[in-house]
Amino acid sequence: MSQTRWLALDVGRGLAVLAMVVFHAIWDLSYFGYAPANLPWSPPVRIFGHTIAFAFLFIAGVALVLAHRGAMRWPAFWRRFAIIVAAAALVTAGTYVAFPKAFVFFGILHCIALASLIAVPFLLAPWPVALAGGAFFLVGAEFLSSPVFNADWLQWIGLSTSEPLTEDWRPLFPWAGALLLGVAAAKLALLVYGERAAASGHPLRTSGAKRWLPFLGRHSLIIYLAHQPALFALFFGLAYLAPPPTDTTDFVASCEARCFEDGGEGKMCHDACECTAREAINSKALAGVTDEAERGRRLNEIAQRCVETPLSSEPKSR
Repeated sequence: MSQTRWLALDVGRGLAVLAMVVFHAIWDLSYFGYAPANLPWSPPVRIFGHTIAFAFLFIAGVALVLAHRGAMRWPAFWRRFAIIVAAAALVTAGTYVAFPKAFVFFGILHCIALASLIAVPFLLAPWPVALAGGAFFLVGAEFLSSPVFNADWLQWIGLSTSEPLTEDWRPLFPWAGALLLGVAAAKLALLVYGERAAASGHPLRTSGAKRWLPFLGRHSLIIYLAHQPALFALFFGLAYLAPPPTDTTDFVASCEARCFEDGGEGKMCHDACECTAREAINSKALAGVTDEAERGRRLNEIAQRCVETPLSSEPKSR
């Protein structure tokens, strides 16, 4: 039974990994300008992302039960915990470098690590206790949220009344509830089916095309850590070779408004702003640049050249 269940679990993880890569590809398409900027925040995409996170946490809860049924295997538990904590720290460090104002301080790996500690007593209790614990975390924020938890150092709990600026936020409330529901579901399945499932179940075939799903599931952590850097590298290259289509209307209008405020004349402002937009596209000066400060610096340099070039080409007055 354990082989069949573990294999099915790896297939579930594999499907979740595929969905995660698709979700982040959608996010990257928007981030690099190949899709509408608000696409990642649209209800369907947000629901898609939440479903993926729930699946990973639920599967983590099931895996805990299967790994420790009968008795806690503490060396294996702490080894797994240390690996997840190290991976979570790597995500925090990496996103701090890439997105210092919105780095991941408590994402899904952080939640899996801490929720696994919380789950330990539930592994030793009957399944209804785990079910109640899961329900408590899932709905607890509706009754326990308070501005007291809005402090930055308390945001990981999930009881704040405002969301922090971060690339991934999976606080204990409600997300630890998904892991505890996985614990409850696995304990209930073991109680109902027991070891008889080994005799009555049919092992999942892994030959041919079906082999790669369990492979993705077995290496889900490595894929999680590596796929976004790989996608970013891909889109950086794509942005340089084939920049996304750019509508300069809004940029030119805002540029002209700033120019007028600085005392510029109508035609000069219009020509300089049109020149800036045109040169930024033709020179690919903004290709792959995602930092707003750097974008502004490069646009200012282009604008300065656009202003100076026509002046230097005019005949000097006597």
